[in-house]
Formats: sequence, C-alpha cells, structure tokens
Amino acid sequence: MPEPTAPRSFWAVARQPRVVGLLVLLLVAAAVCARLGVWQLDRAQQRAELAAQHEAAELEAAGPEGVGVLLPPQSTFPGELVGRQAWVEGEYDAEGQLLVEGRALDGRTGYLVLTPLHVTDDGTQGASWADLSGAPVLPVVRGWVESPDASAALDPPDGVVRLTGYLQASEAAGQGGSAPGRTDAISTGELVNAWGGPIYSGYLVLLSSDPAQPSAADGGPAQLPRPTIEGGTGLNLQNLFYALQWWVFGGFAVLLWVRLVRDEAAGGKRRARGEDAGIAGLPGPADADATGPRTTP
Repeated sequence: MPEPTAPRSFWAVARQPRVVGLLVLLLVAAAVCARLGVWQLDRAQQRAELAAQHEAAELEAAGPEGVGVLLPPQSTFPGELVGRQAWVEGEYDAEGQLLVEGRALDGRTGYLVLTPLHVTDDGTQGASWADLSGAPVLPVVRGWVESPDASAALDPPDGVVRLTGYLQASEAAGQGGSAPGRTDAISTGELVNAWGGPIYSGYLVLLSSDPAQPSAADGGPAQLPRPTIEGGTGLNLQNLFYALQWWVFGGFAVLLWVRLVRDEAAGGKRRARGEDAGIAGLPGPADADATGPRTTP
C-alpha cells in the first residue's frame, strides 16, 4: 500500500529550485517593466517641458499687448494670461509701496517690491474703465530685494512711466499681522482696501521701464523671471498612461508567480485528500469513474 502524500504548504512549494528559478525570471521581467515605466515617465516630463518652452516662445513672439486689452479692470483673470507680456502707462504711488515677505530668488529668501501704479493708458484709451468710478490701479512687482532696509534706490521713478512686464494672477488673502509697509500676499482683494479702486484682478511682474528704475547693481530691485503656472503644462498623458501600463505588467508578473505557487500547493492538498480516502477503503476522486455501480448478471 503506498504511503499517503503529505500536503505541502505555500512556502514549501515556493522553496523548490524550479519555482525559485521561475521567480527570478519573473522578477527580471518585472524589473524590465518598471524600468520601461520610468523611461516613459521621463518622456512624459520631457514632452511637458518642451510644450512649456514652445508656449513661452509663442508668447514672447506675440509681443506685449495693452493690459486693458488682455485684462480689463475688475474682470476675472483667465489662467492662460499667466506669463503673457503686457504694457501699461501710469504714475507710481511711492507712498503705497509695500514689501512682500518670504519670497525666494536663486535660493535666497527676501522681499518683493510691490508698488501701485495709477494707470493713465492700458491700451484702450480709457475705454476699459469708462463705466467704472475712475482710472484703475495696477499692482506692479518691480523686483526682488534681499534686505528690507529702506533705500533711495528702491523708490520708483517719478512722473509717467511706460512699463512692460508679465501678467500674473492675484494671490489668495494672506495671514495678516505684517509690520507696516509689508504684506505676506499679493492679493488684489486686500490691496484695494489700502490703495483704492477700481483695481485689476492680476498684477504685473516688471520686465522693463521707461524711464528706467535703478538696477540691482545700483541697489535697486533684482529682476524676476517670467511667471509660470505651477506644474507647467502638466505631464504628457499618453506617455504617463504607457508608464502605468508597464508598471501594471510588472505587478502581474509577480502575481502570476504567487498564483502558480498557490495552485500547486492547493493541488497537492487535493491529491493528499484523495489518497487518504483510498486508504480508508473509499474511492478517491481519481477512481470515481472506475468504481461505479456494478450489476449482477
């Protein structure tokens, strides 16, 4: 009488040399899939950066447009205007100038110089504010300084100036509690309370000024880069989808090995139960067809 086969556990089956060899093979396949997924993710990022560069080049080629043509005062700021070049003319209000706290440039934390500009021409010859209470105010970020110390070089030019810069959307309201002459946010909703209105729903990041303001070398504000939407244009969805596919394939390779081991362990247990039944004098699963009912002639 043959000895019954002892059922094997999952780990007993998994330790067999052929099963271990299969695991190594599938892990190599999973690693290849993971690497291909990373490659596709890199491709997605590269294509997003190229799209952002192409968009920036198109905006630069378009040249500056009047602020009021792109963004009438007290109108909603559309996201596609972020980084768009615009021009405006007006007079600075030096007494309303503020320093925006906690702003970084080239790895250093300092302050933005924020000055109200009373607009005299925004490209519409006054049509953009004809139905409002008067000429609008445009917040202008004239640059960045590392120290908040007062300096004559931070004073804005006198008289009418013509500015060219990049548009940026208003920020959310700040936490408050800043010292006089400072703020922690460029929020037009808050600035209108201090500067009056009407006001634009965005602000201008200064690129050039006529007459010019003092440069950073002369103690004036340092010029800021073109603003962009955080995250750029986003990852290329097609390459991102391909990356996810490769990672799913790699996960399936590991799950396939687990399934094969579980099936083999479960099959061994079924065979062991059949053999035990045969030893006890009962037909096992394999004998069911051969031991059917007999008739007496």
